[in-house]
Amino acid sequence: ILAAGSHLGTLSCEVSMRPYVWKTRKDGVHIIDFFKTWEKIVFASRILAAIENPSDIVVVSSRLFGQRASLKFQSYVGAQAIVGRFTPGTFTNYITKTFKEPRVILVTDPRADHQAIHEASYSNIPVIALCNTDNNLKCVDVAIPCNNAAKNSVGLIMWMLAREVLRIKGSIMRDQPWSVMVDMFFYRDPDEAEKEAADAAAQLAEKQALAAPERLVETSQLLDMDVGAAANWDGADWATAPADTGIVAEGWGAAPAQQTPVEPAGGAAADWGGAQGWDA
Repeated sequence: ILAAGSHLGTLSCEVSMRPYVWKTRKDGVHIIDFFKTWEKIVFASRILAAIENPSDIVVVSSRLFGQRASLKFQSYVGAQAIVGRFTPGTFTNYITKTFKEPRVILVTDPRADHQAIHEASYSNIPVIALCNTDNNLKCVDVAIPCNNAAKNSVGLIMWMLAREVLRIKGSIMRDQPWSVMVDMFFYRDPDEAEKEAADAAAQLAEKQALAAPERLVETSQLLDMDVGAAANWDGADWATAPADTGIVAEGWGAAPAQQTPVEPAGGAAADWGGAQGWDA
């Protein structure tokens, strides 16, 4: 919480937010008591975990810093998210296509999401809000004191809410760390993401350029070896090559060796009956 700056308030402080202020710095910035922040996170998580159907939870965020965190909360908890401009009548006018009847709503900034809070009050829908020291708590049922103007602070609080809800439901173990990194809930500027991708591509191209000469040297060495081997084969004198021994050395025109007939056993030629003739 301290690293993300969630304890840093504003120069002004509403009367309803006084109980959550620890002290005021010399420059006038109000410091939020992060122990009370954690207590409200646990309290809000119990409320959200008590909702049987997670889709009855609606997360509203019209500010850029809370939109990514709201979408991540939706994906991990199973809630619905309304990011960007809030359509008037979403909670009160059943004729609209975006009409919803949630059991509880979660907003990232009461000032920016005042339309959703007012409509929820008309429909008796409980409101959980991330509130800074200068926010008015009118129509807010559960206020989580934190710095809702910093992207890291909003992402951290929403990550802690999602983790605590899953722990209460038993989806993840309390004695084991959550596998989802808190950076996933932080807002990222599209231009900054494109710049990082361009830098990564430039570094990859530079590495490939440095490795290219080495590959060229290896290729040239292989080509030299192939050329030398071809020259050796082409310069060979086949006429002076020694002839192989064996039948091939005798040549195809040599006369075949005469074979001596084998005399049958008994010392006399075998009588096959031909001498007697066929008339016998």
